[in-house]
Amino acid sequence: MRIRYLALGLAALAVSACSSDEEAVFTPVAAEDLVRMVGQGELVGFETEAGAAAWMAVPYAAPPVGELRWRAPRPPLAFDARLDALQAGAVCPQVTNNLSAGEIYEIGELIGAEDCLTLDIYAPRDAQPGDELPVMMWIHGGANVWGSSSAYDGSNLASQQGVIVVAVQYRLGPLGFLAHPALRADAEIADDAAANFALLDLVAALHWICGNIEMFGGDAGRVTIFGESAGAYNIAGLMATPQARGLFHRAIMQSGGTASVPLDIAEQGGGTDAVAALAAATAIAGDGADGAALRSATLETVYAPYRDAVGELTSLPRMIEDGVTLREGGILAAAEDPDGFAPVPLITGTNRDEMKLYTVFNPQLTRRLGPLVWLRDRDAYEAAVEYPSRNWRRNAVDDLLNRLAANGRSDIWAYRFDWDEGGSVLVTNTGELLGASHAMEIPFVFNHFELFGSFDRILFNDRNAVGRLELADTMGAYWAQFAATGEPGDGIGMGPDWPRWTDTGAALRFDTLDDGGPEVFARTESPLAIASDLAADDRVNDVERCRIAAGMTTREPVLTPIFDSVLDCPQG
Repeated sequence: MRIRYLALGLAALAVSACSSDEEAVFTPVAAEDLVRMVGQGELVGFETEAGAAAWMAVPYAAPPVGELRWRAPRPPLAFDARLDALQAGAVCPQVTNNLSAGEIYEIGELIGAEDCLTLDIYAPRDAQPGDELPVMMWIHGGANVWGSSSAYDGSNLASQQGVIVVAVQYRLGPLGFLAHPALRADAEIADDAAANFALLDLVAALHWICGNIEMFGGDAGRVTIFGESAGAYNIAGLMATPQARGLFHRAIMQSGGTASVPLDIAEQGGGTDAVAALAAATAIAGDGADGAALRSATLETVYAPYRDAVGELTSLPRMIEDGVTLREGGILAAAEDPDGFAPVPLITGTNRDEMKLYTVFNPQLTRRLGPLVWLRDRDAYEAAVEYPSRNWRRNAVDDLLNRLAANGRSDIWAYRFDWDEGGSVLVTNTGELLGASHAMEIPFVFNHFELFGSFDRILFNDRNAVGRLELADTMGAYWAQFAATGEPGDGIGMGPDWPRWTDTGAALRFDTLDDGGPEVFARTESPLAIASDLAADDRVNDVERCRIAAGMTTREPVLTPIFDSVLDCPQG
């Protein structure tokens, strides 16, 4: 897995601090015993560096190009010849940003191709058709505007835990989420009238898995969807999407969310989204543009209304209450309906220090000299991170699970990830700067420690190897037991029995043995509790306290009255 978070700021430090020996480039070679027959024809895979079997960039739907842009995905096309599934596919169109740009691209570049609806499959090397292994479909993150399946290597998770891992790509940004009456007007099938085309892509991937995964050793009756950040957010969307019902059997949300946008706001503007669909469509194809005009526009023209002065994407609606894939009221309304949410076992959790990923280069809180980064004031930094991170958990865990529990659901579990033992170089201490930041759990779940590019050599070093590898084994075992049985249990003897969610906020805390984990704990979060604790926090002064509150209420205006009731902050 290779997520280029922080690449611009931290890679230079890694290069200056660590050996720069070039690694040998791995070249996949077709293995004749990994030939498989699927619905489209014959394909061949290869053995990965880690010794798993893999098939890359397998199409699961027809290319959504030309007349199929902004339509529900159509069945995949037959192969012209045997498909050599040896290389990563094209990423879906996206604009590089300060989290995704790396050694190849500058910030603000439009990259990728619309013919991107592919998936990557990883299996134990000896898995055979009919083995009926649990299947885990990974949905990547990236704010639903960037990311790719090939950034995640499922070799170790598949081999060590005896599962089939399928990493899937889906349409992003305005190609994945757009509500417009012209698109509804020329719908050829009912699902074409949707706005969440990305959710329909994921449904199509699940259909492909259902029809083909047996050939790779998977059990189509035991499919777990799991994902992180926007990937977990999309899982919440799939749980509420009628088209996905019955296609998956368990779900794991890692640092997800539950927000949605009403259809009229998505089209006409309002809320916290900067670009409305009607205005964007006018910029793309002129006043009164029909579906044909929108579909014939170039990619550059499609993305232009959503880009700011430096070329990055501004905010655009995602997870739209389109009435086709998502009902009015969105995910949380579906969760409040006994029949509105997929009746499958669910794990959801967050990382203790989610917001450190987005705070590490805040000049008000950290200092930076070349590649070196260090804290100005540790107390102020920790406070600035704690409250929005707790609010993230409130959204992704408490609010969702409490709604489900109120409807009698008991097959629900929560976790918190606390690992914060990253390495140091000079004054740059990653344990302090990043801690258990957003996305930090991913390499532990996959047992594949590539996250921050070349900076991994500092973050994941020899001194923390024993503890983090034990923790990776533990998390992988819990995830796999859940995929196999629908209950995480004790991770097949790897830790304590994971308690089901109750009104006490029972959860499992993942950390190394040296830091007391894994262990059961209980905690609940609410907006009033978060605001009250912030008001009483003596680590920060009034100005800092109000700045922290403003960051949360700006992103979630509904919280404003609650924070105003306990904090005395200037208005406006």
